[in-house]
Amino acid sequence: MDAQTQLPLPPATGHNLIPVAAYVRMSTEHQQYSTENQLDRVKEYAARRGMEIVRVFADEGKSGLSMKGRDSLRRMIAEVEAGKTEFKAILAYDVSRWGRFQDADESGYYEYICKRAGIAVHYCAEQFENDGSPTSNIIKSVKRSMAGEYSRELSTKVFQGACRLIQMGFKQGGSAGFGLRRMLIDQAGQPKGALKFGEQKSLQTDRVVLVPGPEEEQEIVRGIYRAFLDGKTEREIADALNEKKILTDLGRAWTRGTIHQILTNEKYIGNSVYHRTSFKLKRKHILNPPEMWIRSDKAFPAVVDPALFAQAQVAILARAKRYSDEEMLTALKDLWTRHGRVSGLLIDEQDSMPSSAAFRHRFGSLVRAYQLVGYTPRTDYAFLEITRWPAGNTSSALPPSVRRP
Repeated sequence: MDAQTQLPLPPATGHNLIPVAAYVRMSTEHQQYSTENQLDRVKEYAARRGMEIVRVFADEGKSGLSMKGRDSLRRMIAEVEAGKTEFKAILAYDVSRWGRFQDADESGYYEYICKRAGIAVHYCAEQFENDGSPTSNIIKSVKRSMAGEYSRELSTKVFQGACRLIQMGFKQGGSAGFGLRRMLIDQAGQPKGALKFGEQKSLQTDRVVLVPGPEEEQEIVRGIYRAFLDGKTEREIADALNEKKILTDLGRAWTRGTIHQILTNEKYIGNSVYHRTSFKLKRKHILNPPEMWIRSDKAFPAVVDPALFAQAQVAILARAKRYSDEEMLTALKDLWTRHGRVSGLLIDEQDSMPSSAAFRHRFGSLVRAYQLVGYTPRTDYAFLEITRWPAGNTSSALPPSVRRP
């Protein structure tokens, strides 16, 4: 829906009405307030104050934790800063609809931008007048903190619930992967059918588990492991599959990286692993050390024999031993020179250098390897600094390949 044109607007009732804009937001975690319901309250407020809504900015299904994805709010603030507005004030349902920023000052900052431009912000459902008085400022500050605290409490509850479901053997998010399928089950544990790519459960009481996919796909996965242990490289395995016109689960051609992911993901031996990374409150990614992972071993039927999986992990690390530290870092620097950037995914696509897992094992983390060649990612990747994996730890999977920076 066009956020600015398709929401209903109240008719003009006179020539002396103050032109105002309405900002409404509905977040996925707070569905009881629809943008239409918010706008009804805003209309009532405008009618009592002699205002006319001339613009509506709506962010539907957007979290209030940050400005990311809130295109309408960004557009509104940009118009205010540019001084190109036909409205004299902005009406929002309440403080939390303006945002649940974890730093209350950020919420105040965007309001100050409007105030500096002579555009007042009104919170229509609040019991205080946003008039800049000491009492108003105190109440508003408390409300902003409460809005942020609500998100923190919700994040904790959601995480605890997800951990419990993982320990019970259920899957939490993400695609199934080649050779696997997501099976929807009801509250009694009875299968309801496989979910297609992009489909989600509709009932809160339903759960999702991983099950083996078609036998031909399972055999391809096992064949990948056998070929790798027979001395084939990931690139050679990918080329062989592509020659046979076999596509990945995403309908794409195979690459060195996609083969490597299959060789290092524990879900193929039936293990469910959660909390390998954290992105709580959409603030900062953290790659957690293995002792913080939430695990459920043997949660799903295995597609690959665990002994075969362990042998593959040994082979991946052994392959990197023929490289000295200097050779590995030289290859990393050359990759940076050729592409202008470096990432775990990019490393895993290279035939002539060890995998990202090998760099982590050798240097403790990818960021440490980056630092040794003088590469600084455009984003802060301090969260990738994790404890070095213990030498000889081959009983379980290596940490997953670092995602693209």
